[in-house]
Amino acid sequence: MLDRVLEPEVMDDWQEATAYDAMDFSAVNRDFALTAIGLYPHAVRVLDIGTGTAQIPIILCQEKSCYQVLGVDMAQSMLILGRRNIEAAGLLQQIRLELADGKRLPYPNWEFDMVISNSLVHHLPDPQSFFQEVARLVKPNGAVLIRDLIRPDSVAEIDRIVTEAGDYGPRQNQLFRDSLAAAFTLAEIQNLVADAGMTDYQLTQTSERHWTLAIRGGGHNRVSN
Repeated sequence: MLDRVLEPEVMDDWQEATAYDAMDFSAVNRDFALTAIGLYPHAVRVLDIGTGTAQIPIILCQEKSCYQVLGVDMAQSMLILGRRNIEAAGLLQQIRLELADGKRLPYPNWEFDMVISNSLVHHLPDPQSFFQEVARLVKPNGAVLIRDLIRPDSVAEIDRIVTEAGDYGPRQNQLFRDSLAAAFTLAEIQNLVADAGMTDYQLTQTSERHWTLAIRGGGHNRVSN
């Protein structure tokens, strides 16, 4: 089994942020957004932790006019680009961005109908506090959707996945390679979620390189005492 290799927690270099924003994640972002909508189509307050350049909140609000999305990120450069994207999409009334740490968020318990996060967990040296914050902030009948990469078994497997993903350019390919090496295995995520006290969730491998944690809105309390 390949050991985990940490990458920087915060991607706040302007060149890296613009390179990330230029990568075409439209298909996977749309799939993530539509999956979230399916979990809780009547949600009002949605929290996106690690929102990056706000691509997923934009899709959510284009599809659901009832959604009010708060996106948080620790990278100011990402948020600057995100605000530009939101303004260009004409969604300033539905989406708000804040500079905040997803491991220690300044919001009351049970504040959100739905909490989502895409491709954040692999950035965190120890994501236990992140999962605890998700469990704290989502309403008892709320929904959760978290998705991230699975760490491959070898460097050769990482190279194969990066090659098959397409040539985005040397820097973008390196960012993807580093992210795969920093990711967690499915078993590691299972332990983290259980330790956070979450219950009644589904944790599955949803592609060759992704895991997904889902809790459907409208059920009973999803956090154990």
